[in-house]
Amino acid sequence: MTSNDSLRIPIRDRTTAGIALARLLADYRDQPGVIVLALPRGGVPVAYEIAVALDAPLDLMLVRKLGVPSHKELAMGAIASGGVRVLNEGVLRSYGIGEQIVDAVVQREGAELQRRDRTYRGERPLPELRGRQVILVDDGLATGATMRAAVRAVRQQAPARIVVAAPVAPPETVAELRGEVDDIVCPFMPEPFMAIGRWYVDFDQTSDREVVDLLRRAWQQERP
Repeated sequence: MTSNDSLRIPIRDRTTAGIALARLLADYRDQPGVIVLALPRGGVPVAYEIAVALDAPLDLMLVRKLGVPSHKELAMGAIASGGVRVLNEGVLRSYGIGEQIVDAVVQREGAELQRRDRTYRGERPLPELRGRQVILVDDGLATGATMRAAVRAVRQQAPARIVVAAPVAPPETVAELRGEVDDIVCPFMPEPFMAIGRWYVDFDQTSDREVVDLLRRAWQQERP
């Protein structure tokens, strides 16, 4: 199953996904105000390749999935920087999850979001997004909860344009996101979807060290 000559399913790894997505985003290379924001951790290797190819700055949009306590891979929502919280009411109803459980998960994941901010960014100031063309990148989308939280967090900062880029996602997730962003680039929309890792050969967890190394490499290459 292929949608173009540069990317095949299963995808070899996140670097391969980023290189292929960069080709599909090539029209943004010469446009003003473009910035690439990765959703850590898995989105960072993908976004790094896009930022390099587009000669655009790379930064982060910190988002945490709110997993169902009994099935942590299933998102009942997500939180993002700026106090954004997105909940999946259908999942909450299906699993009988009440407000107290949601609040406990939000508190735990909020602490991890803050830890990652300190670990990845250090003292680096947050990027200015007002009036910019923001490309949000992840290594894949499942329910889309984390990406929707990221989109809403970016929207609060009045960007000129929001673009979502991911190599693989369910068709229904892509359809839902289209109504919230200006453009979405997702070359593969398989059915049934099952899980993001199913569509990769190498889907090992991205480490904190890899995230920090890629960010430092990108930041060292930035124009003064």
